[in-house]
Amino acid sequence: MESTSQIDAHWKGILECAAIEVFAMMASTELRAMAEQPDHPGGEQTAMVGLAGALCGMITIRCKPETAVKLATQMLGEDARSNPSMVGDALGELCNMVAGNFKSKITGLADHCMLSVPTVIWGEDYVMQTVQPNSGLQFALACDGLPVWFALVTHG
Repeated sequence: MESTSQIDAHWKGILECAAIEVFAMMASTELRAMAEQPDHPGGEQTAMVGLAGALCGMITIRCKPETAVKLATQMLGEDARSNPSMVGDALGELCNMVAGNFKSKITGLADHCMLSVPTVIWGEDYVMQTVQPNSGLQFALACDGLPVWFALVTHG
């Protein structure tokens, strides 16, 4: 399969579906569409997984610390509430699972796109710069009323 850097118009819906399925299965958490999208992504916890092969880029999940702790607690138990390492591991694994679910839903991509090990960033004041040319999409879904940001950036 040839490498692509262009975002397909259907991928936003596919990524939303992948996120909703993974969060329900892994964290027993229901994500909902937001009536209004916030102006810009926010939150001090970001997990990212790189994509290489037929699709090159990155998928990210970004949220507030209280959301990350809630998700980690749902996945790993109450010990996660006081263990930042467990919170990072849980958010990284959610991102990894969303990326895997996303690529499995696109015909011909599953076997021709590899995922990196998840990386987690703590802090809100950063800028992510990617190789040009690139394209991308981002959106927020609500987790207990708070936004969880999902993004796909491709380059190639």
